[in-house]
Amino acid sequence: MNAILVDTTKCTGCEKCVQACIEANKLDVHRADIDRAMIRDGLSADRWANIQKVADGRFARKSCMHCLEPSCVSACLVGGITKTPEGPVVYDPDKCIGCRYCMLACPFHIPRYEWDATVPFMRKCDLCFERTLQGGKPACVEACPNQALVFGQRDDLLTQAHRLVHAPNSNYLKHTWGEEEFDGTSVLYISDVDLSDLGWPDPQTAGIPSLTEPLISKTPFIGLGVAVGLLSVNWIVRRRMKLAAVTKGDEETSND
Repeated sequence: MNAILVDTTKCTGCEKCVQACIEANKLDVHRADIDRAMIRDGLSADRWANIQKVADGRFARKSCMHCLEPSCVSACLVGGITKTPEGPVVYDPDKCIGCRYCMLACPFHIPRYEWDATVPFMRKCDLCFERTLQGGKPACVEACPNQALVFGQRDDLLTQAHRLVHAPNSNYLKHTWGEEEFDGTSVLYISDVDLSDLGWPDPQTAGIPSLTEPLISKTPFIGLGVAVGLLSVNWIVRRRMKLAAVTKGDEETSND
């Protein structure tokens, strides 16, 4: 399964990875720059990745985490978002109905909606799925001048992360973010400072699919029940109106 390992000790905050993402996905550069200034975490429908300052002299890239058990996938009613065997969580606009459940379900608040578009879609990083299928690397990884982003198989990257974190005289915190949080992610982090500003929960926090699936699986039946209820009320109201009209007509006839 493909993944990315982010080493915050090597990130200088140059944002070359962000610009590469914008260019590779043909996003609106002007809008992306405005969104960076206007939106708290800098992410938007035209800016799928952003660099955040997590401590003095320390920066980290924020984007879709490509969870192993994605909450957005479990929340989607129509299969518009899927977790691929290769690792990326991808979006199919042809199936999307615009319910935005994925936005509500994501624990990292990543999916963004094209609020001002005539035909709006949900947008987010797809880990350059088409590029990687052809043997390439994600655009952000290729653009990083300091090798702060490493692309590879998740198991191999975890082994690399553990070796660096637990090396003698290592300054890294003894933790690999994304290894266990929310049942694991395909974007992993190692750092010498805490990364809670990126929205990481306690490592033991359960994956949200276990909470959303019971409700989402019942949504069609709930919707059908509501529809039947509304039709029943409509039928009762119409019948009462019809009976009232008949009664009024009988009274008028008797008066004549």
